[in-house]
Amino acid sequence: MSPPRPLLPREFVLSHKRLRILGAVAELSAEQGYEAMTVSDIVARAGVARKTLYESYGGKEEVFLAAVDAAFDAAREAAEDACGGGEWEWRERVSAALAALLDYLSEHPAEAHMLILEAPAATSASAARYRTAVERFTALLTEVTPAAEDPAGAIEEGIVGGVAWILNRRLRYEKDGEMRDLTADLCAFVLAPWA
Repeated sequence: MSPPRPLLPREFVLSHKRLRILGAVAELSAEQGYEAMTVSDIVARAGVARKTLYESYGGKEEVFLAAVDAAFDAAREAAEDACGGGEWEWRERVSAALAALLDYLSEHPAEAHMLILEAPAATSASAARYRTAVERFTALLTEVTPAAEDPAGAIEEGIVGGVAWILNRRLRYEKDGEMRDLTADLCAFVLAPWA
């Protein structure tokens, strides 16, 4: 007889189940959209009991917002980590951050779809989170680039909005989730005002 398996701490098990739930939400929102997704779909995809979902989240919108928050945080962290590079010149920092963002979106196509296509329109709360994410990416670009003559930050805001639009078009019409091939063109677009 084999020895009994050691019991895992409850918080570890619950954390793992939460990650599966958030992953299921991203996949389902990419496949069928927020509106069509149900709690039953989420728990079936995640392989958890309905009770498990409700122990952590109040329902479909709350778990969707948690998935959006987690994916935005991961995307922003990838960009921030890449542009924090030591002695790099600012253009290299911007290019590295953009490449890291595109890598993250390419490696996580369900999350990319959820963030770029679903979050802006699914609910008023997810639209607010999308706007906050755009503001954070705008602040990151403003922090890294030389001071512009426009103190209101309209240049950086327009650039980030343009990048978001290009990514939206790529996902909406090409659906393969690959973003890396946009790196050179988007870097040129982002850096153009300082050329």
